[in-house]
Amino acid sequence: MSTTIKHTAEIFDILSKGKFICSNSVEDSYRKLYNAMDEHFDELYNYFIAIGFVLEKGDEFFYFSRVENRASIESKIEQAYRWVDVVDFFMAFNNGFAPGFRFTPSDVLVQVKIDASLKDKLEIMKRLTGEGSMPDRVNSLIEKQLVAQGYAELENEISQQYKVLASFNYIKQLIVSIQIQEETIHEIPE
Repeated sequence: MSTTIKHTAEIFDILSKGKFICSNSVEDSYRKLYNAMDEHFDELYNYFIAIGFVLEKGDEFFYFSRVENRASIESKIEQAYRWVDVVDFFMAFNNGFAPGFRFTPSDVLVQVKIDASLKDKLEIMKRLTGEGSMPDRVNSLIEKQLVAQGYAELENEISQQYKVLASFNYIKQLIVSIQIQEETIHEIPE
């Protein structure tokens, strides 16, 4: 662990805030941390488990989960609904919305203006975006639900271009597992 100990505090600082460290991050420092974590995963896993954090490895991303169950079931369900709405909106915006995809708020806004279904989805998500103009709500959705949660990063400030990170697969996998469970429930004979 001696080679990664210098990164351990930085890794903890990022992951303990509920963020992700992704292989395709816009930030060079995050990509370097990802590589260090990938190389020394077992050592880091053992270190963090000893202090009550479970280091999880997804498809090109890392995150923490806690050993203890600190969130109530209601808040977990609410978060899952929020993720379903967000993924549904962005997949309706562009079905290629996945890690590595690049977009601008104006791209989303143009699509919202020409696609009534997408506009309806944005209206439904006022609880996430708040009231305000369509551009304000689109920007809020991107900043609060993608960037702040660690699923996208601003790649170019001038053009306002964002890049979808590998961690976006985390919520997509969650949604797939929910759909599988629902299908399984309906398949149970009565």
